[in-house]
Amino acid sequence: MADLIVKAAVKEALEEKNVASDFYAALDDEVAELLDDAARRAEENERKTVQPRDL
Repeated sequence: MADLIVKAAVKEALEEKNVASDFYAALDDEVAELLDDAARRAEENERKTVQPRDL
């Protein structure tokens, strides 16, 4: 799967914290799972549009 996060944006959001190199892959996996779950909920409700409530 393609990278879903922007490393520079994550680093900026965490300000002066150090970020382990493997954190980005773990975060990307979490985001992918979140998106899959949201898409599944939309599908279960017979919608093609994923909405905030699907999160």
